[in-house]
Amino acid sequence: MTNIAKMQEQRLEALRLTRSGAPELPSNPFFGVGPITDATTDEVDSRLRRLAFDAWIEKTYRKFDDKGNDIGGFTTAEISRSMHRGYPADKILTDMMRAIHTYFHFPKTNRMAVGLGGGHSGYTVCVQHLMNANDANQRVYVDTPRPESDPSRSAGFFRQSWATQLIEMQRFAEKGCESRIHFAASEGVIPTAAELSDLGVSIFVGVGHETTGANAYTSREIHELLNWIDRDPANHHAVFDATSMLGAMPWEPELVDAVMAKCCLFMPFQKAIGGISGYFVASFTPYSLALVERNQQDPAWAIPRQLKIAPPIDARQPLSAKRSVDAGPFYDAGEDRMLGGVINTYSALAFAETTFGLLQSEARVGSVVELNRRSAANRAVIDEWVKSHPLLSLTVTDAERRGAAVTLLKVEDAGIIDPAVHARIIARSKQLLGYEGITHPNGEFEPGLDAARYVNAFPGTPGDYRAWVGGIREPADVTALLENLQYAYLRAKIVVLEEELAKEGVTFDAPVSAGTAVRKDDPQRAYKVLIADLVGLRLGADGKPDHSEIRAYVEEKGGVFHVGPIGDGSALEEGRIHFFYQPDLSTEAEILPQTDKGQYDALIAAATFIPKASVFPLGGVRIGAGTGNMGSASWGGGNGEGGEAPLMNTPGINSRATAQMAVKAILKVVPDLPVDRLHQMVASGDFDTGRQLKDFPTAKLEGRKIAILGYGNIGREVAKLAKAFGMNVAIYARQHHQRWIEAEGFGYAANPVEAATGADVLSVHIGLGRLDASTGVYSNAGVVDGKVLEAMNDGAVLVNYDRGEVIDAAALDRALASGKIAHAAIDADLFKDAVTGRLSGPMLPYLPLEERHKGKLELLPHAAADTDHPSRVTGAKQAVDQIFDVIRFKSVTNLKGDLPEAYVSAGGRTPAGIGKVTKRAVGEIVDKSELLDELRRTSEKVAAIVGALSAVSDPNHRDRIVDRYTGLLVESAGRQRVLLERLALYGPAGE
Repeated sequence: MTNIAKMQEQRLEALRLTRSGAPELPSNPFFGVGPITDATTDEVDSRLRRLAFDAWIEKTYRKFDDKGNDIGGFTTAEISRSMHRGYPADKILTDMMRAIHTYFHFPKTNRMAVGLGGGHSGYTVCVQHLMNANDANQRVYVDTPRPESDPSRSAGFFRQSWATQLIEMQRFAEKGCESRIHFAASEGVIPTAAELSDLGVSIFVGVGHETTGANAYTSREIHELLNWIDRDPANHHAVFDATSMLGAMPWEPELVDAVMAKCCLFMPFQKAIGGISGYFVASFTPYSLALVERNQQDPAWAIPRQLKIAPPIDARQPLSAKRSVDAGPFYDAGEDRMLGGVINTYSALAFAETTFGLLQSEARVGSVVELNRRSAANRAVIDEWVKSHPLLSLTVTDAERRGAAVTLLKVEDAGIIDPAVHARIIARSKQLLGYEGITHPNGEFEPGLDAARYVNAFPGTPGDYRAWVGGIREPADVTALLENLQYAYLRAKIVVLEEELAKEGVTFDAPVSAGTAVRKDDPQRAYKVLIADLVGLRLGADGKPDHSEIRAYVEEKGGVFHVGPIGDGSALEEGRIHFFYQPDLSTEAEILPQTDKGQYDALIAAATFIPKASVFPLGGVRIGAGTGNMGSASWGGGNGEGGEAPLMNTPGINSRATAQMAVKAILKVVPDLPVDRLHQMVASGDFDTGRQLKDFPTAKLEGRKIAILGYGNIGREVAKLAKAFGMNVAIYARQHHQRWIEAEGFGYAANPVEAATGADVLSVHIGLGRLDASTGVYSNAGVVDGKVLEAMNDGAVLVNYDRGEVIDAAALDRALASGKIAHAAIDADLFKDAVTGRLSGPMLPYLPLEERHKGKLELLPHAAADTDHPSRVTGAKQAVDQIFDVIRFKSVTNLKGDLPEAYVSAGGRTPAGIGKVTKRAVGEIVDKSELLDELRRTSEKVAAIVGALSAVSDPNHRDRIVDRYTGLLVESAGRQRVLLERLALYGPAGE
C-alpha cells in the first residue's frame, strides 16, 4: 500500500464520516451467548442485581425447624458453604430445572438432564450416551464437514473438534467403525428425510451453527428432519447443540413446539450473576432415553462418573452395576421432581443464580415466544441496517439461513486491498470497541468505547465480527452495535493509514486536546465590567469596606481591577477584562448615565436595583439567588427571559448565613426563657436557685414542629438546623421535591396550610416567584395569608427572612392581635431617598404593625445575608469566574431564564453541600480518588453488616453478629456520614 495520495484521500474520507463523534453505546457491551445471561447495563446495575439476588434467596428459600416452623430465610453465604445434597440444595436444583423446562416450553413427556461441563464436554457427553460403537447397524449423520477436509477448514479448529471426538469414539472402540459416521458436504445442511433414510441414519447430530454465526436451519430443513423422525420415532433420533437456538428459533411457533418435543436439545447455561458457564442441561425424548438405557447394558466405552446421566442402580458398583436413567440427574416434569442429583459440590448457588436469571429475563423480555419473536425481529433489524450501510455486509447471504441469535459480518472496503492491512484495521477496531483504545502515530490516544465485547469471529470462520443478538437484546441495542462496529472500523482505519503514511514520511500534528476550551473573545478588544455593589463587608485599615480579596482574585485570573468609573477608556489594555468597582451606585439617576449606551459589557451586582434601560450586551451576574433587582432589558429583566445576553446568579452563597440568622431569630424567643431579666437578677444577687427557678418554666425546641415554606438552598439549610435541634420539620414545596424532602428525613406538605397546621414556628423561603407583567404582582405575594397563620398553634413564631411581600401584612396584624402569633421576625428591603427622605420598599407595610404590637416584631433591613463578609467575598469570586467564562468561552454558569444564541450552558454551581447535587458535582468526585475509595470501603462495610442483620433470623446467630460487628458498624456509619458530607452528596439531585 504505497500510493500516498490514495491513502490521504481515504483517511480524510474516514475522518469526514466520523466527525460527529462516536454513536450511542449499547446498554450492555457484552454480546455473549445465550438467553440466560447477565444483561446488566453497567457496574451499578450489576451490583444492584447481586443485592436483589441476595434478597430473593432470603425470601425464596426458608429455614424450618424440626416441627416445620419457619425460622427465617437462607442467606447466600449459608448456601455457598453448604453441600449439594439435602435441603435447600435439592429444592434449588428442582426449581432451576422446573424454571428452564417451563420457560422454554419443553413438553412434559421429555426429561431434562443436568450435569457438569460446558459446550465441548457437555455436548459430547449427550451424544456419547446416544451412540454405541457395539451396534453395527447404528449410523450417525453430523451436519458439519469431515474434520481436516478442505470444506471444513473455513470452520476453524473449534468447529472441527466436535466431529473429531465422534470419530475417535468409533476409532478406539473395540467394535467401532468410523465409516458409520456420515459428514455433511457443507456447514449446517440437513438432508431430506429420504436422503437420511437412504443412508440408514439413526442419529442426526446438529452441531449448532448459531454459535459461529455461520448459518441457521431453514424451515424446510426442519420439516424434513421432523418428517424423518416421524417415520420411525423409536429409532430415529436428533440431537442439537441448542446453545443459541433456545429463544432464537425463527420458525413458526408450531414448528418450534415440534422441535422441542421430538428432538434432544443441549444447552450450557450461564449464571445470572457473572455469566459463568460450567453446567449443562439437555432434554431427551422418551425414545432417546430408551436408547440410552439399552446402550448402558452393553457400553462401548467408559464415561466419567460425574458426567454420567445414566448412573448405576447400585452405587457401590459404579463400573459394573446395571445402569438406569431412572436414577440419573433428570428432571421429570410430569412428576415435578428430580430423579437423581448432580455429582458436584457447591453447585446450589449457581443453580439458584440461573433460576433468578430466568425470572429476570422473563420479567424484562417476556415468555420464550416473545424471545423467539424478538430474535427474528432483531435479525430483520440487521438486514435492514446492512442494506443502507454498504461498509458492512452479512457473511451468510441466504436470508433464511441467517441466524436469529448470532450475526456474522464482514467489512466491504474497496479501498483496502491488502489482507494484512485489513487484518490490522479489524484488530485495532476491536481494541477501540473494547476498553484498550487506539493510539495514533502522533501520540493522540482514543480511549476505548466499551461498546462491544466478544465480537471476535472464531478462527477460520468467514467474516470479521460476530455477536449474539438474540431476543435478550433490545432492537435499539442491535442498531447501536452495528453503528459502533462501523465507527470503530473507520477510526481504526484512520490509525492504520496514518501508520502506513508515516512509513512514507508523512506525519500529522497532534490535535488540540478535547478537554481544552476554545477561546471566543477578541484579543484586540478591552472588555469592561461594572461592579455595582460591595464585594467586601469587613472594614479595612482605612475604616472602609475592604475589597482587596476580590482585587487580588481578579488580577490572579489575568484581569484588571479599577476603582471608579471608566473615564474615556482609551488607554485600557486590549485582550484583558477590566473590572470597574463602584459600590456606591444606588439610584437610577446615578446608574443610567454610565450604562444606557452599553458602556460596560457586563455587570456584577448584589442588592442594587439595575434599571431596565441599562445595557450590558454580554450579560450580568447577581451575587445571591434572587434576580428580581436585575432589571436590565439586555437579558429580559429579573426573569432573564427574551433578552440577548445571559442572566446569571450565585445561588447558595449566602444560604447558610441567612439560615443561621433565621434560627437566631427563633432562639431569641423560643425557648422563652427571659435571659436578660435572669441575668440582672443574678448579677444583682437577687436570686435563689432553690426557690425561684420554678417561677421561670420554659420548653425546649426539641419535639416542636417547624413549618418551612420552600425547599430552595436557604429553606433546606433552615430545615437541617431545625432537625439538629430535634424539631419536627414539615416542608411545603412543589411535588417533584417530595422524594428528596422525605429522603432527608423531613415531612412533606402539599400546600402551605398543611405545612402550618399545628406548627410552633413558620419560616418562609419561597421567593417572590414570577412577575406577572400585566398586573405587576409576583406569584408568591401574600402566600402566607390568614388561613396559613390560623392553622398554626397559638403563640407561634413567624420568621420571614425572604421577601416582605410573601406575607399578607393585614393578616399578620390580626394574628398578632389575637395572640395566634406571639412573635414575628421580618427581614425586608427599606430604601430612603437621600433628598426627600421618603421611604420605600417591601418593609413599609410592617412599620405600622410595629407601632401597634410593640415588642412582638423584630424588623431588619434585609441584613440577614447581605452583611456576611465571607459569603459576599465567596459570591463575588464566583461572579468573577462566571464573567470570565461568559466573555472568554461563551459559557454560562447558573443561567437564569433563557440561554441566548451562541452561548452554551455549563450547568449549575453552588458551594459544597448547598443546594442540589448535580451531575457535574458527582463527576468531580472522581478526582478525589482517596476519599472515593474510603467511602466505598466504608459503605461496603455498612451494607455488609446491615445486610447480615436483615437476613439472619436465628437469634443466637444474630447475637453473634451484633457482638462481633457493633463497633465496626457504628464507626463505619459515622465515617460514611462524614465522607458523604465532605463529598457534598447530601441533598436533592439536580435535574
